[in-house]
Amino acid sequence: MTETIATAAPPAHPVRQLLAASVGNAVEWYDWYAYTFLATYIADQVFPKGADNSLVPLLATFAVFAVGFFMRPVGGLLMGAVADRRGRRAALTVTILLMGGSSLLVGVTPTYASVGVLAPVILVVARLLQGLSVGGEFAASTTFLVESAGPKRRGLFSSFQYVSTSIGQLIASGVAALLVGTLAEGQMDGWGWRVPFIAGAVLSLVGFWIRQGAQETRSEAHERPGLFDALRQYPRQSLLICGITAGGTLAYYTWTSYLPTYAELNTDIDKSQALTVGTISLAFFALLQPVGGMLSDRFGRKPLLLFFGLGFALLSVPLLHSLTGSFASLLFAQCAGMVLLTGFTSISAAVNAEVFPARVRAAGIGFPYSLTVALFGGTAPYMGTLFKDLGHSGLFPWYVAVLCLVSSVVYLRLPESAHRELDR
Repeated sequence: MTETIATAAPPAHPVRQLLAASVGNAVEWYDWYAYTFLATYIADQVFPKGADNSLVPLLATFAVFAVGFFMRPVGGLLMGAVADRRGRRAALTVTILLMGGSSLLVGVTPTYASVGVLAPVILVVARLLQGLSVGGEFAASTTFLVESAGPKRRGLFSSFQYVSTSIGQLIASGVAALLVGTLAEGQMDGWGWRVPFIAGAVLSLVGFWIRQGAQETRSEAHERPGLFDALRQYPRQSLLICGITAGGTLAYYTWTSYLPTYAELNTDIDKSQALTVGTISLAFFALLQPVGGMLSDRFGRKPLLLFFGLGFALLSVPLLHSLTGSFASLLFAQCAGMVLLTGFTSISAAVNAEVFPARVRAAGIGFPYSLTVALFGGTAPYMGTLFKDLGHSGLFPWYVAVLCLVSSVVYLRLPESAHRELDR
């Protein structure tokens, strides 16, 4: 098959491109994490414990697993294909509108007491749309960010993928904490939990408006790729994305989401202290990302990837075993992990984009990346809790270390791409 055209030249206003991708991504992840922080209030209203209807717990289980483990890969494939066929900006428009609509739907979901089993059905639909949107957002925004970068700046631009994700998570955490701290319990249960989702829908419109001013990074192609062209024509590259991502996504979800819970399960640390440490370390993590991106533009991608992979392979067990239940021990372990993790997160978008040719870049990244995140990142809390329930909590750090070692082998064999021209 003859390659006729791939992407346009780098945009004339890269900072505007950076803002368009970052603002939308922050809004996407604000909505995603708001659900996580407020899940207990939602469950009380939509999945009441005393419900006699057996469909209710079944639908709750379906919402957690089907959305988290299925819809993100589907979103990565479908929205990636839209980005490759119709343009990156078109896909980014779809994902931000999907997220806004699904956020609004969560915010207006009726209670089980008012409409019965229809309430969890509506919530499941909303979460399906959110999963589709988040999976598609990574595929489209990753490609858009890297293609928007000028020469020798792909790593720097790549780093803003996780800067914006962290900002979205911090805002969601702050809004949830503010509501819980200021509203009475009855108000929070009644209507307070809906506020962040309605606000998320409004923020999505702001993101949509900003993205309308962005410049498309893909030119019109004479021949548009099919839905499965990336998987069919580039199977090795698809597997490579899985190998690059496996250790990184497990470490990311362990250190940014699960570590406070892990500390609570295995030490006597106070829950509020654990959450405070999580917030501080997440802000620290966001500040590190541009540093990692710039270092990779200067010294290459492989040194940072190996710093991450080998660092976690060697230090995951000592860091997690160093937790004593004190504020200081958790802060040290979490911040030390964030430094190592930056070797992966700050450049993962650039590394992924440099693996595939432009014609199938978004779909090529989207599906294998999101599938790997679902298999290893999304299951990190479950695996940690499972090891604890089985009486072998000490094995979880080894699980993290081994998977990071496996990814390190992939990094060793990965050709250096930092100073190579991006396929356009």
